[in-house]
Amino acid sequence: MLAGVWLIYFCFGLTVTSLAPLVRPVTQDLGMSYAEMGSVLGAWQLVYIVTALPCGALVDRFGLRRSLLLCSLVMGFSFILRAYAVDHLTLFLSVALFGFGGPLVSIGAPKLISLWFAGRERGLAMGIYVTGPAFGGITSLSLTNSVMMPWFDGEWREVILVYAILVFLSGLAWLLISSNPVSLKIESGQLQESRPPQFKVFAELFSLAPVKILLLLSIGTFLYNHGLNNWLHEILQTHGMEAERAGYWASLPTLIGILGALIIPRLALPQRRIWILALLFASAYTANQSTLWTLGKKIKNLEIFSDELNHASLIQGIKNSGASCHIFQHNDVDHLENLLKSTDQNHPKLIVFESLYSMEGIRSPIIKIVELAKKYKAMTYLDEVHSVGLYGEKGKGIAVEMKVDQDI
Repeated sequence: MLAGVWLIYFCFGLTVTSLAPLVRPVTQDLGMSYAEMGSVLGAWQLVYIVTALPCGALVDRFGLRRSLLLCSLVMGFSFILRAYAVDHLTLFLSVALFGFGGPLVSIGAPKLISLWFAGRERGLAMGIYVTGPAFGGITSLSLTNSVMMPWFDGEWREVILVYAILVFLSGLAWLLISSNPVSLKIESGQLQESRPPQFKVFAELFSLAPVKILLLLSIGTFLYNHGLNNWLHEILQTHGMEAERAGYWASLPTLIGILGALIIPRLALPQRRIWILALLFASAYTANQSTLWTLGKKIKNLEIFSDELNHASLIQGIKNSGASCHIFQHNDVDHLENLLKSTDQNHPKLIVFESLYSMEGIRSPIIKIVELAKKYKAMTYLDEVHSVGLYGEKGKGIAVEMKVDQDI
């Protein structure tokens, strides 16, 4: 059963990321802009949010076996419709269809784990099944341009149809696996249980403060994973990386997530959860290091301009990158401009600074730095860790407050 649900979840990840490595050929073929493609990539999430609650009721009413089979059918038909899309609208609708099936596996998978596993085995089973979408995403990102597109002579529609066949076969495998007598007996017992209305249960859960916090964290994760990650492949290509290599690099964050999914659930026992959370928050320190290291390594001749009071994670990331670094006096835009002038104008440039320096309590001149960046064609890297939650509309940070967030 764990293998069956893992397979369906694998197809979920494949469906989610299938268009990410194909952004360029799809937009060119259908005559779409990046803005239109962005709406396509976000179509299923909008539907998902609306259908999550009704899908929960459907899983309870029809059981896991039929619900997960339905999920695979919806994913498969979503792929088929994508392959035959002729314009922005038809592609948008084909992706949106997936939003009706996605919640079925998101709700059904943890329910299955709770029914079939207990104690420490449940933690390991949870870690295993959540690797499914990660492996699905890695497969799509790493193999689409390196294997599938060359195999089909660059015909992205044929690649999508192959993925559709894989999803349908996975649904058939799930049907066979879940037809064992023990599974049918458990499901029969579940369907005969009386349950309160789903909306009543949801209202009771939503009244709990921890549930509200988890929902907010989930929404943030949802936006990050399915927003930024879907564009990572195209971003890397835009900066000169070949499609095949971009796929490998874009899959790395997901690969690291797999390790976390396997390790953290087994470690996060009640007596350890505070320490686990502390370690996870500390890992945010490494985010700056790894991002700046990657930028320095992958962008040839990059010149980095760093404020002298940037905190340690930024400094360490710049050092590890090996890129040429110029340090400007704290918040001194005149000094920064002199440094920008003195470097090779053909070299790519990156200005690294913070919006709020925590030890001094001083804001940076974001608007002036953005103006300099535009003038000298430099990129900007802004650390908002000390300002989010406190400044800007709904705590989105100082860049939003200053209305320059779109220029960073």
